[in-house]
Amino acid sequence: MIRKRMLATRAFRLVGKRALSTSVCLRGGHGVAKVEDYSLPAYFDRRENPLPEIKYVQELSAEQRSLKEKEKGSWITLSNDEKVALYRISFKESFAEMDKGTGEWKSVLAGILFFIGFTGFVVLWQRKYVYGDVPYTFDPEYKQKELQRMLDMRINPVQGISAKWDYENNAWKK
Repeated sequence: MIRKRMLATRAFRLVGKRALSTSVCLRGGHGVAKVEDYSLPAYFDRRENPLPEIKYVQELSAEQRSLKEKEKGSWITLSNDEKVALYRISFKESFAEMDKGTGEWKSVLAGILFFIGFTGFVVLWQRKYVYGDVPYTFDPEYKQKELQRMLDMRINPVQGISAKWDYENNAWKK
């Protein structure tokens, strides 16, 4: 009995610690999630704002640091590759790369067409397996008999269908 009580006490203690640990910190799928600080400036490539608040590369490598030192001198001594590397430190994309299409419209269009096709198959399946035959009341012969019965009963003689029928000549009024 004492052993069972000790196991229950340890279990409740572990459950309590687990509840406290999950309520204190935000947990993601693989551990504690990092909370972003949105009060700090962020980097965005946008045509409306060609000069972002911060540089694209924050932590410079040794090669990039030496290139930044070389940048302080004459730009004539820099090669085109070095100039491009300096540009890539400050910016992720050029204006031409920002304007280049992503091709995302193709996947969106494919998704739309897929769901339209799937809906078509559902409708065809429903017509074959869910709905029954078309009722006999839609047959042209039945419609003709129904019209004749309405005329014989003189339904709605003031403004309706009987008012438009000439009973003496058995034809529609002109």
